Amino acid sequence: MFRDRVRAGLADVGQALREPEAFALRWHVGEAPYGPGVFLALALTAIVGTTTYGMIMGLLAGGREMLLDGLRCTAAAGLAWGVSLPALYVLNSLAGSRLRASTTFLAALVTTSWGGLAMIASIPIGWFFSVAIPKEVFVLFVHLTVFLGVGVAMADVFGRVMSRLEPQRGWLPAWWLLLVTAIGSELFYAFDLFKFSALSEFVQSLAR
Repeated sequence: MFRDRVRAGLADVGQALREPEAFALRWHVGEAPYGPGVFLALALTAIVGTTTYGMIMGLLAGGREMLLDGLRCTAAAGLAWGVSLPALYVLNSLAGSRLRASTTFLAALVTTSWGGLAMIASIPIGWFFSVAIPKEVFVLFVHLTVFLGVGVAMADVFGRVMSRLEPQRGWLPAWWLLLVTAIGSELFYAFDLFKFSALSEFVQSLAR
């Protein structure tokens, strides 16, 4: 029985990452009452992705900084999504949405899980350029490019999921990602995950 549940849970998570729209729709219409294990697995995917890539961001500073940056990246991303999520549900409801709170949460969770998987896939890129060209200003642009690409992909996933759940509203709820981006950017800056000091030092060196 337990083994069957594990297999079913893994199958659900696999569908969430392969076909996020269909996965969320099954929950919305009541075809698939996903258990807590599925929600936990999706959250862990996001956590593993942000933590491991965050560690790569601290690669040039040594082991201790790698560990701290992994924790900071997960904390910043988690806070940005967690703080913004109530605003999505409230404002979405005021705008005419009929989605349940659980469905809204699932759509956001699927998006962050997909983003976590994309972060894991981007680790070789961050690691390679950090080792091949260990210049802080260059590595900064590499990480910014990775986050931009992952962010655009997550926006596409979230927009498609919400559009599938409520076709009449389309991509309208995707505006919420601007709030996530704004809060996340502030947190990433506060936690010094992006070493913008390297950029200022580079500009100063050019001015000499």
